[in-house]
Amino acid sequence: MNLIAKVFFIMGIFFMPILIHAQAVETAAQKESRLQAELAQVLKEQEETEKILASAQNQSASLKRDILILDTKIKSAQLNIKAKNLLIESLGKDITKKQEQILSLEERISRGRETLSQIMRKTNEIDSLSIPEFILEKEDLTTVLSDIDKFESIRESLKITFEQIRSDKTQTETEKDVLDKRKNKEMDARATIESEKKNIQNDEIEKQKLLTESKGNEKAYSQILADKKIKAAQIRSALFSLRDAAAIPFEKALQYANIASKSTGVRPAFLLAILTQESALGKNVGSCYLSDINTGYGVSVKSGTIFPNVMKPGRDTTPFVSITKSLGMDPMKTLVSCPILSAGGYGGAMGPAQFIASTWMLFNSRLAKVLNTPIPNPWSPQDAFMASAMFLSDLGAYSGSYTGERNAACKYYSGKACSTKSVNNAYGTQVMSKAAIIQQTMIDPLQGL
Repeated sequence: MNLIAKVFFIMGIFFMPILIHAQAVETAAQKESRLQAELAQVLKEQEETEKILASAQNQSASLKRDILILDTKIKSAQLNIKAKNLLIESLGKDITKKQEQILSLEERISRGRETLSQIMRKTNEIDSLSIPEFILEKEDLTTVLSDIDKFESIRESLKITFEQIRSDKTQTETEKDVLDKRKNKEMDARATIESEKKNIQNDEIEKQKLLTESKGNEKAYSQILADKKIKAAQIRSALFSLRDAAAIPFEKALQYANIASKSTGVRPAFLLAILTQESALGKNVGSCYLSDINTGYGVSVKSGTIFPNVMKPGRDTTPFVSITKSLGMDPMKTLVSCPILSAGGYGGAMGPAQFIASTWMLFNSRLAKVLNTPIPNPWSPQDAFMASAMFLSDLGAYSGSYTGERNAACKYYSGKACSTKSVNNAYGTQVMSKAAIIQQTMIDPLQGL
């Protein structure tokens, strides 16, 4: 090998890793294209899996069918996890970019404010002089005119700087809104991943249990199916507690939740979780009777404690009297919520859905139309389920996303979305936990039976 050949050979060895690395580096555009292609493929596989699952669920009960359903659900969950991980990877870049844009805008606003402050100080200095003083301070008319030009220039700079700050503030708010939405998407994706991991674990356990107990024998499976039907009957007949109303069988509660879901898009398990949370809250804070329509005073039916703020006078007492009398009820002998001392404000919420009278009236005509009833009743379980679902849908729960539902729960409780500084976070978190339990232990076991 001659000298030149040796040099090129050595250079080839030296530069080869660099060239390979350069080829391996993925551009931002290539990465985005790859992620979109991978996500599209996963979504296609998910769609095919859902078709298989739907077909299996329509078959008659058998060991083979149940194993197929469990395998398909596991595969669907795995695909969903993959899809959400791809979404998180895609969102990560966008979130970082948005954060950098917001930081840059905030720095511009800070600089603009400092510039504005300096211009205003200069303007104030000039404004503090009277016209004669201003003219007498100058040596000649040329200087006066020149300074007047400068003054006008300062005023123009003041206007431009102010408009720029206002524009930057508007853009910053827009970017923050976009960032919050992308962070919510990421949070939703992570919540879905955790949920699907639990689903996979539960389905794997159920599959192994089914195979172990049946030993692959369809005859032995018939006893397992009989046990499932007994369990399903127990779930259906179990009483579902309601706030300030008699408990109803879970089968009836689920029926009302499904009807409300079809009308509003709110997930049945989430709606049931809200009503469960309200029922538990009622046990903690109790119920009251209104004792004075003019003042809103009331009394606890449990302790006899007198509250000055059971109901807000005028705003709620007037429609409350109208609602109860139209239903043939005594307003002074009808249960409403006591005020929560730690939260402040008023009590006066009615029935399972815990609407205050003035809010109920906002939904009254919608409820009457959907339920085909002339006078909706806040203490009727069916009416309360529909009213609660309507309100939660208006608050964003129709999306079915984790953040959409959790924020709707917080707003339902306090009128404010969940946040790191919000005291109502516990309510939203507890509702989401209850929804998962209701779905897994009460709704899913009834499927196909």
